[in-house]
Amino acid sequence: MAGRRAARRTAFFLLYQWDVTGQPLASLYEGDVDPFAQELAEAVVDRAPELDATITAAAEGWTADRLGAVERTILRIGVEELQSENVPPEVAINEAIELAKRYATDEAGRLVNGILGRVARELPA
Repeated sequence: MAGRRAARRTAFFLLYQWDVTGQPLASLYEGDVDPFAQELAEAVVDRAPELDATITAAAEGWTADRLGAVERTILRIGVEELQSENVPPEVAINEAIELAKRYATDEAGRLVNGILGRVARELPA
């Protein structure tokens, strides 16, 4: 689990830089990037508009572009993992909450939990 948690953190850093700077994702890689982190980051970049639409629909009164870059990045990762079904929904949500608590605030953790919970409830059974 620690390996994937660290890889998610790497993907978060890459995606945050991509979001803030607008640089191509590939130009942000330094050294060897964990394959899971690279795959996750590239999936988020490829689907960013779709992920943002999902976040906006679940955010009740907020649009993805009004969220802070940290929260938006964490939510993109969480929604990507929920929709890809590569990890159980509770793991995707918990990992996103932990990122929010560590790199934003406890309030951001609650925001992430609420939005991802709504997204998870909309997933096909």
